Amino acid sequence: MRAAPRLLLIIAVLSLAGVALSSVSLAHHYGTSQSSFCDLSETLNCDIVNRSEYSTLLGIPVALIGILGYSALFVLATRYRRRARTPELLFGGALAGLGFALYLTYIEGFVLSTWCILCVSSLGAISSIALLSFVLVRISGKTSARANQAGSW
Repeated sequence: MRAAPRLLLIIAVLSLAGVALSSVSLAHHYGTSQSSFCDLSETLNCDIVNRSEYSTLLGIPVALIGILGYSALFVLATRYRRRARTPELLFGGALAGLGFALYLTYIEGFVLSTWCILCVSSLGAISSIALLSFVLVRISGKTSARANQAGSW
């Protein structure tokens, strides 16, 4: 069970990285006509992505949704780390975030035909969180099974 606290710490750090990436994206979303550091070419351009019609969902900037999602994962990994259902909640939240990030990645690649470095980095963060939270679920499931077996004797 010693691996679980380390996994939660890594998930918390990755969540903070996600908050930072999403915050920079949100700043670019609301930026004026200035080009950003990640406006590298026609195919690597955060400005095109962050100012496209796909940068909002029901009027809410996608980057703000990212900040809220990563913040929720951070809270689960830190404040609620000792609760029995935390691994499952982390995994469920990470899967939802991963699904949304994959959808947005599809939009970048096949609709906008340009990539956002911040978005791809965020995809890396949420993918890592999903993988680590899956491992955490597996570890916690084995620990619970052992505790149940020990209690039945």
